[in-house]
Amino acid sequence: MTVDLAGIPLSHEVLVASGCAGTGPDLQPYTPLADFGAVVTRSITLAPRPGGPLPRLVESPSGLVNALGLPGPGVEEFALRELPDLCATGATVIVSVWGETPAEYAKVAQRLRQADGVAAVEVNLSHPSGAAPDPAAVVHQVRRNTAAGVPVLAKLGPEALLATARACLGAGADGLSLVNAIPAVPMTTTGPALGAVVGGLSGPAITPIALRAVWQARQAFPDVPIVGSGGILTGPDAARFLAAGATAVAVGTALLHDPSAGRRIMTELADLSATDPGAP
Repeated sequence: MTVDLAGIPLSHEVLVASGCAGTGPDLQPYTPLADFGAVVTRSITLAPRPGGPLPRLVESPSGLVNALGLPGPGVEEFALRELPDLCATGATVIVSVWGETPAEYAKVAQRLRQADGVAAVEVNLSHPSGAAPDPAAVVHQVRRNTAAGVPVLAKLGPEALLATARACLGAGADGLSLVNAIPAVPMTTTGPALGAVVGGLSGPAITPIALRAVWQARQAFPDVPIVGSGGILTGPDAARFLAAGATAVAVGTALLHDPSAGRRIMTELADLSATDPGAP
């Protein structure tokens, strides 16, 4: 199942979605990170962030709503400690990046350019609590500060998808990652259930929306690499995204429910391909 993603060879079509491997060691005992096509890190920011107020995670019918607030150690600590540990597992590492301004994104990319082991950069442009104000400007800054040969993927939500994707590709993105969690507000009888009020809905509840986004993007951009994600729980789920036009798929919420889900999904996808030669 070797796949080429914007020029980088991946050993498998199934990736770990951003933030869903923790720092890496959390998931390693259940499915070795090297078995995945790649591991996408949590979104790395310029400075350390404590994350949002509690509660940060609420279960919802057919999904989860999170308002984690992008907690993390900042790019310097990540590059010195977390990234080498991830690389030591043998994983292909795609680093997700986020900033409040194009200049912050640029500084994160500049620091990552000095680090070993970054196979690609995923630009988080659609964080549920605050999307990038100018996605094309952000992509331009990340692309110009990332080494040639290291692909830059634009991570987008479903809103104004084709126009935003076209702008990002024109600004230098090498591929697309579709889709991010969808802004949502889980409510109780007494008010919002999250400390940060607005969160991001992920899981099977968004699968039809994500599949439509992948299909639309593939029709509009036939040669652009696309990572599809959104509620993939099984091998057949992954196959649907591949059939819709995804180059590879990223598994997220399933790993939060069952950290061994990655191995199962990869096995089910392989079994499906073996029994149906026409399957993706």
